[in-house]
Parts: sequence; structure tokens; C-alpha cells
Amino acid sequence: MPRIIKNESIVEDDWQVLTPADGEAPEAVALPDGLVLLPLSIWLARRAELIAGQRPLGVWLDSDEGPEALAGDVDRFAVIGVNFPKFTDGRSYSSARLLRERYGYQGEIRALGDVLHDQLFYMRRCGIDAYALRADKDIDKALAGLHVFSETYQAAADQTQPLFMRRVAQEPA
Repeated sequence: MPRIIKNESIVEDDWQVLTPADGEAPEAVALPDGLVLLPLSIWLARRAELIAGQRPLGVWLDSDEGPEALAGDVDRFAVIGVNFPKFTDGRSYSSARLLRERYGYQGEIRALGDVLHDQLFYMRRCGIDAYALRADKDIDKALAGLHVFSETYQAAADQTQPLFMRRVAQEPA
């Protein structure tokens, strides 16, 4: 079973990412048993069926798909994946931040695709809390990437106050 980093620990991954064949209609895709991260197209095409199925739901967004399509449904998902098709494509950082800050999503946001250890710290700042690294990367070494910096200056999804506000709050009255 593959392993992921989740909440700053290495754990077994119970979810499988469903990637339909090119040109396959979302209605025709056979859904496997177990925990499945579905592409957005399948969620949109089969929403009623999936809700009626009474199993934990997971969906993933490709880098060219925004979270707006999930706006009214974010609370239905145990996991929302954001895909990084290549490490130079940063659009999924924005999707993660929007999920946390605009849509109030509290569940797991998982980075998928070309995920490298030197990106983990920045992904966490955007609200991502689980990471499926590329198969050729050492997950144990990557875990340290979450702690590259000891302090942050700016506010972000993982720290809602900038450093100067945190310091003011610690000053004696």
C-alpha cells in the first residue's frame, strides 16, 4: 500500500486516485470499491448517484479546474485532492487556498501529481495537509521539508496572523 504524508506523519494511503481513460465518458467509468478520489468531471456528472451511495467521498481537481464547482458541496468530501501535473504549475496552490479561506473547507486537502519535498512547506501555507509524493522521492526525507523555516512573516491559510501581530499579542501590557 502506498504511503503519504498526512498531518506531519507518514501514513498508509487508503484512497485510490481514479483517472479515467482519455475520452471516456464520466457516466461510463466503472467506480472501484473502497475509498476513491474521483475526478471533478465524474463528480459533476454523477453527483446524485454518488451522494445516494452513502460512502465517504473524495474528489480531485486538475490544475485547470477551480474549486468554484464544489462551492456548495465541500462539506460532503472527506478528501479534496489538488493536482500538480508538473512542479512548475502552481495553480493548485490557489485552489487549496480558496478551498480553505473562501469555501471554509475543513477536511483533508491532498497534493497529487508532481509533488516534490521542497514544495511541501509552501503547500502547507496554502492549506494543504496531505502529500502524495512522486514515487521516485524519499518520503522520509520529504517529511523534513515541512519544517524548512521556523517562522513565517505573512499571514496564510496555516497562520492567520502576520508575525508583527503575533509579536504585539505577546508583549506585556
